[in-house]
Amino acid sequence: MSLQSVKEHLQKFNRDQDILEFEQSSATVEQAAIALNVIPARIAKTLSFKDKDGNAFLVVAAGDAKIDNKKFKSTFGVKAKMLSAEEVEHFTGHVIGGVCPFGLAHDLDVYLDVSLKRFTTVFPACGSINSAIELTCDELFEYSNAKEWVDVGKDWNETLTDISEFAATNEV
Repeated sequence: MSLQSVKEHLQKFNRDQDILEFEQSSATVEQAAIALNVIPARIAKTLSFKDKDGNAFLVVAAGDAKIDNKKFKSTFGVKAKMLSAEEVEHFTGHVIGGVCPFGLAHDLDVYLDVSLKRFTTVFPACGSINSAIELTCDELFEYSNAKEWVDVGKDWNETLTDISEFAATNEV
């Protein structure tokens, strides 16, 4: 159902046929990077949080970014508290490992972290643990109906933009 809701959502933009489905799991950043043959940082991971009123919202960040609690609290006025797996599935309609900002079960606020902006294209999941789509940051913003770009990430490498730079600093 979840992959189907994403296909229906992306059909509005004539992009449903561009969803990639894999034989292997792409549920984690590392698994998605292997399935797509890209650096992990280009995986657009969707994180689910609660606001001060208990409502869910999403932050999409680069695969190598971690949430900076100080920046998060300054931006959203609340400590970063991730949803439980059951809450994620309830609010998004997607299982952990397939969460994306498309085809959501509920109308959620979506924010994109600036850690994504260093890439020409990124790969968010598409509602299942073995799917993704390649999008520009502008497309991701439009298709997810994002509210704004935020800076809530840390520990991401601003200069890392392709596989050769990744290979130079990591075992590939």
